[in-house]
Amino acid sequence: MPRFALLAFVLAALALVAAVVSVLAGFWIGLVWVLLAGIASNVGWVQLRRARM
Repeated sequence: MPRFALLAFVLAALALVAAVVSVLAGFWIGLVWVLLAGIASNVGWVQLRRARM
């Protein structure tokens, strides 16, 4: 797996954890973390697909 794709997936996982913690603490900023996780996941899939080609 390419390094950049792996880092993007790690960032997505950390953003999801931050979103859950933030929402459970009562902060609505957790929705921004969910958006960041989605963007990081998409970047990871694009980089993974690029590496396979």
